[in-house]
Amino acid sequence: MKKYYFITVLIFSLNILNAQHHSHYSSETGNEIKALTSEQINGYITGEGMGLAKAAELNHYPGPKHVLDLAKKLNLTQLQIDSTKKIFDSMKEKTVNIGKIIIEKEKLLDHLFKNNKADEESLRNLVKEIAEYQGELRLVHLNAHIQQKDILTPEQISVYDKLRGYIAD
Repeated sequence: MKKYYFITVLIFSLNILNAQHHSHYSSETGNEIKALTSEQINGYITGEGMGLAKAAELNHYPGPKHVLDLAKKLNLTQLQIDSTKKIFDSMKEKTVNIGKIIIEKEKLLDHLFKNNKADEESLRNLVKEIAEYQGELRLVHLNAHIQQKDILTPEQISVYDKLRGYIAD
């Protein structure tokens, strides 16, 4: 019995030591673009928020997608629905276009490293471009929240916050 216990502890210890050397990136080696997960790529392609407007959302600036989802519960007028759809459609068009550019730039970045062509200058320029587009993407999402707040009443915003779980009943 002692021998069995010793072998079990030994195998377990060796597995732990081996696991400590593996990077948590090891599961991402097969990604098409190494720096992006499939969820991120999907978010860029579809124009999803990906948490980019969290500062607005959590400070009582509702998002147009969620406002449309909650239209009946918020008792929106037809004018508010139409205005919200306009905001959402404009935001979606812009974010999808920017998202596609970010994906292409990330592919270029991946290509530089994959083909052993990364140098400080090309890297600096490409990373700055990606950062600019990411900033523009975030700005589009945040501006949509500002526009959305302007067409809702304070009461509707309060109901929205309750429905989304941001404030207690």
